Amino acid sequence: MEIRKLDLNASAAPQIFPEEMEAVRAAGFRTVVNNRPDGEEPGQPAGEEIERAARDAGLAYHFVPVGRDPLTAAQLDEMADALAGNGPALLFCRSGTRSTTLWAFAEARRGRDISELVSLAAQAGYDLAPLEPALRQVAG
Repeated sequence: MEIRKLDLNASAAPQIFPEEMEAVRAAGFRTVVNNRPDGEEPGQPAGEEIERAARDAGLAYHFVPVGRDPLTAAQLDEMADALAGNGPALLFCRSGTRSTTLWAFAEARRGRDISELVSLAAQAGYDLAPLEPALRQVAG
């Protein structure tokens, strides 16, 4: 499991699997946020399998799928709610990029500094610089 820390409250990862939930909890996470739509790729575990394993491990679980369509206000609200939960959150999708992007937009919408978000994402290995104008627009 490849986990990349975004900030004190969120980290991103590529696809995680039900059998990894105990390790997720042991790593200090309290919340799992699934940003991957079901059925995106053959062999991908279903969200309900991951949810069951997360809850069995004592983790909160949120399903905020992000596909190819532009992000919506509802997705940003759902991500913000998930991040406001009970402790550090592990966000995942196929590669971690969509999760990082959704995290940045949700944080920008809450008023967080855009340059800081882009920098934190870059430190984690995700290039959000091309999205900086859109992030600034969401921040208003």
